[in-house]
Amino acid sequence: MDFKDSIRVIPDFPQPGISFKDITTLLKDGAKYRAAIDELKALVAHLEIDIIAGPEARGFVVGAPLAYALGVGFVPIRKSGKLPYATIEVGYDLEYGKDTLAVHTDAIQPGQKVLIADDLLATGGTIATSVSLVEQLGGQVVGAAFLIELTALAGRNKLSDIEVVTLLTYED
Repeated sequence: MDFKDSIRVIPDFPQPGISFKDITTLLKDGAKYRAAIDELKALVAHLEIDIIAGPEARGFVVGAPLAYALGVGFVPIRKSGKLPYATIEVGYDLEYGKDTLAVHTDAIQPGQKVLIADDLLATGGTIATSVSLVEQLGGQVVGAAFLIELTALAGRNKLSDIEVVTLLTYED
């Protein structure tokens, strides 16, 4: 299925020169949203996955239903200060700023095989940070799954040892 017709592209958001890929138009279409999750499930079915982790916030809308479809648990990776229990944190650079991500210290058990899921792979900063958090807890990242990849930003290069699957690619 071609999902590009369900992605709204907004030029110059959140700043000039950025071509924002808005997935809310896909999410509101129940049949397409389900089909997208089903396709991602098929793309990662060969991987041995114990748990899925997804970064805030759009990683939740990809990772949680994918975890449900695969019958595994889901771990939210949140912005600093948003989790109520003991956390570890890692700072990183965004395409247009800086941020810090955190995860509960008991979210991933040593040796667990983890798939990281998010809506978009751009420069790879968010996902590389998510990988770092998982690895600090002793988890093994076995793959990363995305709805969209912006190939011109080469984020995949930061994940060279990890299998990456995407449903859609854009050059910008």
